Amino acid sequence: MNKVREYRKRKGLSQMELANKAGVTRQTITLIENNKYNPSLALCLNISKALDSDLNTLFWEE
Repeated sequence: MNKVREYRKRKGLSQMELANKAGVTRQTITLIENNKYNPSLALCLNISKALDSDLNTLFWEE
């Protein structure tokens, strides 16, 4: 499962709620969660803040 999706669900947020907090559309969140969009560093930071997480946890690939 995508980490953004996983953390969003843990926080009890809908895609729309996360999108509003991150300053993007719900469609952008959908694309990120489905690994079909490579977000900018600024957007990664906004998503991390909205999910009370950090870049490494959400976006680092092992």
